[in-house]
Amino acid sequence: MPIFDGGRRRANLSLAQARADTAVANYELVIQRAFRDVADSLAARRWLTEQVVIQRAALDAQSERARLAQLRYDSGAISYLEVLDAQRDLFAAQQSLVQVRRYLLSSNVTLYAALGGGAQDPIASIG
Repeated sequence: MPIFDGGRRRANLSLAQARADTAVANYELVIQRAFRDVADSLAARRWLTEQVVIQRAALDAQSERARLAQLRYDSGAISYLEVLDAQRDLFAAQQSLVQVRRYLLSSNVTLYAALGGGAQDPIASIG
């Protein structure tokens, strides 16, 4: 072994330490991002669950309004235009509920992915 290598071993050691520090910093960023993704997904899920409850209450109210409008029309108290208006609002409430439920299901998938679900095992995919 040569006695004098011009500081090559010391430089290689410094390079290896710098690479290790970079790898640790990158790992910490990935962990922080994962925690943020999970926290965001949980918050979105909680908010969307509340929105589903609110939309269901709105749908119930619109259903009752449409039912009462039909009864009032049948008794001759209002025109059919008001029944159509109530039905249109009922349809809009149904669409809103479906949309919020779709967002909730999508957020469940996002949460599942943030928690590591669906990740492929690289060793299993080889064999």
